[in-house]
Amino acid sequence: MSATVSQTLLEKMHAYWQAANYLSVGQIYLLDNPLLKTPLVLKDIKPRLLGHWGTTPGLNFIYTHLNRIINERELNMIYVTGPGHGGPALVANAWMEGTYSEYYPNVSEDEEGMKLLFKQFSFPGGIPSHVAPETPGSMHEGGELGYAVSHAYGAAFDNPEQVVIAVVGDGEAETGPLATSWHSNKFLNPISDGAVLPILHLNGYKIQNPTVLSRISHDELEALFVGYGYEPHWVEVADPDDYMAAHKQMAQVLDICFDRIAAIRAHALQEQSSGKPLSRPRWPMIILRSPKGWTGPKKIDGKITEGYWRSHQVPFSNMNEEHIQNLKTWLESYKPQTLFDEHGSLKAELKALHPQGFKRMSANPVAQGSVSRDLRLPDYRNYAVPVETPGVSMAEATRVMGRFLRDVLRANEAPRNFRLFAPDEIVSNRWTDALDASGKAWMANTLPEDEGNDTLAQDGRIMEILSEHTCVGWLEGYNLTGRHGFFSTYEAFVHVIDSMFNQHAKWLKTIRHIDWRRPIPSMNILLTSHVWRQDHNGFSHQDPGFIDHVVNKKAEVVRVYLPPDANTLLSVTNHCLKSRNYVNVIVAGKQPALQYLNMEDAMTHCTKGIGIWEWASNDQGAEPDIVFACAGDTPTMEALAATDLLRQYLPELKVRFVNVVNLMRLQSEREHPHGLSDRDFDAIFTTDKPVIFAFHGYPWLIHRLTYKRHGHDHMHVRGYIEEGTTTTPFDMVVLNRMDRYSLAIDAIDRVPGLREQATHIRQKFIDQLIAHKRYITEHGDDLPEIKNWKWPYPSSSST
Repeated sequence: MSATVSQTLLEKMHAYWQAANYLSVGQIYLLDNPLLKTPLVLKDIKPRLLGHWGTTPGLNFIYTHLNRIINERELNMIYVTGPGHGGPALVANAWMEGTYSEYYPNVSEDEEGMKLLFKQFSFPGGIPSHVAPETPGSMHEGGELGYAVSHAYGAAFDNPEQVVIAVVGDGEAETGPLATSWHSNKFLNPISDGAVLPILHLNGYKIQNPTVLSRISHDELEALFVGYGYEPHWVEVADPDDYMAAHKQMAQVLDICFDRIAAIRAHALQEQSSGKPLSRPRWPMIILRSPKGWTGPKKIDGKITEGYWRSHQVPFSNMNEEHIQNLKTWLESYKPQTLFDEHGSLKAELKALHPQGFKRMSANPVAQGSVSRDLRLPDYRNYAVPVETPGVSMAEATRVMGRFLRDVLRANEAPRNFRLFAPDEIVSNRWTDALDASGKAWMANTLPEDEGNDTLAQDGRIMEILSEHTCVGWLEGYNLTGRHGFFSTYEAFVHVIDSMFNQHAKWLKTIRHIDWRRPIPSMNILLTSHVWRQDHNGFSHQDPGFIDHVVNKKAEVVRVYLPPDANTLLSVTNHCLKSRNYVNVIVAGKQPALQYLNMEDAMTHCTKGIGIWEWASNDQGAEPDIVFACAGDTPTMEALAATDLLRQYLPELKVRFVNVVNLMRLQSEREHPHGLSDRDFDAIFTTDKPVIFAFHGYPWLIHRLTYKRHGHDHMHVRGYIEEGTTTTPFDMVVLNRMDRYSLAIDAIDRVPGLREQATHIRQKFIDQLIAHKRYITEHGDDLPEIKNWKWPYPSSSST
């Protein structure tokens, strides 16, 4: 037993744990009669019994012991609950700490408040059964399993005073994202980052099956985590009824772990002061093996319940007379009259056990996102690409963006408030210059040939691991605790984190309506190496569908930007880094591409989000015959080239050219805060003229966003239609009929009366497509007139 924990204190801690368990059972079952002052009857019990008991007593057990450690060592601690089903535990502890009543005064610290606490749980008009945003102290819902550890490490990066507990359920431990996230310890700096203490909570079962890690031997499981680079410490509950033995074990192991964390930090500081590189420590972790549904009914209806899968959710729900008596016996086993006073408040000697003020885990301001500073941003205009004439000069847009991000890293070095995340693609995605400001975080071993390789740095703030799940988990943990970042990845493979994005977007939507939750930095995602320039990698790397997935979420949360060139990308990037409570998705190519707008015009265009490019239009002073619209860098180039063809061969045709940067502008203002009014939409697109729309993604998304617009019946959209292979860049757009010739043919076919008079021109465009196919088959490259095309009409201004 820990020398610092007396038997008296352990007995009080046991009572505190029992109070948390009582409150947890009450949340699942009780509608009334919270302190059992009258005989328990059916009307006291909820008509629909929902929630999860099995993991909850273990979560309460851990929480109780962490309170003691916080008090004794004056720690700042966050509790990340991987088993998000254990919502009753975190709600119960927040109420016992008084935080819940501070945020929700109606749920007071008395019998009436306890009644409301019980009723609201998983009840219409109440709170979810998970550790949701409504729960004080939470920054991880855990509804989708797999991210507890990556979120915890993300919260610890650049937070040297923070300790983050990551409780991992043994069901969650079977997921792929969780398995990879254990490697986060190779990126944690013991001086500049906080500490993470993972606790693997092995209670043996999932919904109706045993769990893998609970059914392998002690030695094999220990070897697994030693292999991951941890120092495992065990708490094993041999006798579920010998509570004091379990408390003694847990107290002793926690003291060992926190002594070890303190020693790791002291050793790292000593190494730093002597000028040595830091050695990678073997951080401690805990493996807690306890019964599922601990302290609950041993058997129900003659069937094993405690320590078995039957206790996973609601141990019994058919509330007949026998079950009502079972529930009464269960609740009374905690002796609530010894835990709460006559008013229903937690007894003073127990309340004295939890930390005070912001030391309470339920009140930690870091977990609430309250400790957050705006970024210091350099003037993005200083990184502008010179554009004297639209569509003539070339640049790599994301490389220009990387120079800006380099200086964002520099400007936010002290205090550290910004990181970049990517799955092995920082250089590939042209953020190379960012490496001048920071190396890639790396605490693992180095080899002699790494000497002079300044891309690896123990204090680096560029995070790379070949796991989109882990990168995004880190970024989410970093954002949720108030810091800023950017994630970049290949467009086709961002689908790996589809469901992670879902959960984060739902979290953001919810916290917007919780007044005590402060706005947190937006999640910023750059999609590059996109569909139209994955000609070399082929069909497997061609998928622009993440945009569709994002647009499914609530308009108040999601933003999608398709900047056509480097200067618009700079403007959009600056805007996203200033924003809060959004998921910002930017799609931009990394290959050399034509540049269209000088910085002043780019700023204006991005502010509007959509606009007519006068320099590409010839309908000034007249009604257009046709509107060419585009969204995305490659679609913009092809739409401009199609406009050029029409101006060459049909000079009398009046073409209006429209570019869309902010995709949400296409929606109505009634459906999205960035949406255009019908009046403004009609002024740009007209109500009766044909619109040829070249779009980066799947064409039906544009129809979906505009289907209520007056001119929708006249809109013809070209985009990606699942035609791809290993080919040339131009052949990619040809395969999907979004090339300049197909767009020009679409215009001829849709302007009334034009098809008949332009038959020969139409045939010429078809002939060009045939010539293209012959040429690439023979030469393996695009025709020179395609590769070298530039906008041929001089202009003194890009407006």
